[in-house]
Amino acid sequence: MKYFIVAGEASGDKHAANLVHGLRALDAAPQFVGTGGEHMKNAGVDLLLGIDKMAFMGFAEVVRNIFQIRENFKVVKQGILDFHPDVVILVDYPGFNLRMAEWAKKEGFKVVYYIAPQAWAWKENRVNKIRQFVDLLLVILPFEELWFKKRRVPAQFVGHPILEWIPAVNKERESGQIAIIPGSRKQEIDKLLPMMLDAMHLQPADTLLVAGLSQHGEEYYRNIIGNKATLVMDDIYTVLNQAKVALVTSGTATLEAALMEVPQVVCYKSGRFNYWIGKRLIKIPHISLVNIILQRSLVPELIQGNCTPVTIKQGSMEVLDNPLPILEGYRQLRKMLGKKGASKNAALRIFDFLSK
Repeated sequence: MKYFIVAGEASGDKHAANLVHGLRALDAAPQFVGTGGEHMKNAGVDLLLGIDKMAFMGFAEVVRNIFQIRENFKVVKQGILDFHPDVVILVDYPGFNLRMAEWAKKEGFKVVYYIAPQAWAWKENRVNKIRQFVDLLLVILPFEELWFKKRRVPAQFVGHPILEWIPAVNKERESGQIAIIPGSRKQEIDKLLPMMLDAMHLQPADTLLVAGLSQHGEEYYRNIIGNKATLVMDDIYTVLNQAKVALVTSGTATLEAALMEVPQVVCYKSGRFNYWIGKRLIKIPHISLVNIILQRSLVPELIQGNCTPVTIKQGSMEVLDNPLPILEGYRQLRKMLGKKGASKNAALRIFDFLSK
């Protein structure tokens, strides 16, 4: 069968690549075309667009890059028409992918959405589009299946794909490093990495490990870091496995730090305009996936004006002084996420759906 897969960010690229491996195990002669990054490329997907041209964060950034986004829509639509797939698989990336779902469904294509838009957090009206234009919704957070079903969307929980690549946890972290996870988008990194480094300015450079991504290049990070910290490229788990505490930009990395059993301080800061808009739209009390899934304040969240070098330093010291409640909460979180195998489960649901 022919699969067109749309991923637009680093995490989606990873999840989509694992999904491709799962589909290859089920389909005797699969063909894959889509958008994504190195993981999808290595999985054998013929890429029409790279995530470097797609990953824009925040309202202001979207406005500034509106012409690139319009061009991306044209490229993807034409790619789907030329390839004529059996199914269009949309992975996360809701601002782009919900519009693509509407277009693809109206063009007569079957539409699967893997990793649902967080309509439970903001823009609940997105449920209407999902109900109308998505044939199969596969969700990865344990509470999402019931939430969507209550709104007449037949969602299916497949487990969280992050469990598939989390390595064994180093139970004896004698090195006592401090992990700095500044996010995957340049807009995040530009704002938060300097602040995180300032918060830890009294620490020796070899005790501060910054997790970088090769999609931005080493030089980009080194221009920010200088001699203040040690840069580790494309290896967040090695960074976390050596850390006694982590400073983490809100996102998937908060969940990764939790599953690696590293006490963390969650940091988030955006432009004033983005924050002003977001605060009026987001209707849940937490920003980190850890606190959202547990539905309580387990890890500290420092947001916008409360996110400064002083508060980051203070938060890290408080977490280090009393890590046990956080570690106990992490164990509860892991149980809630279920067992490994999300990508295989998702691939099986998709293959069964197409076979019927």
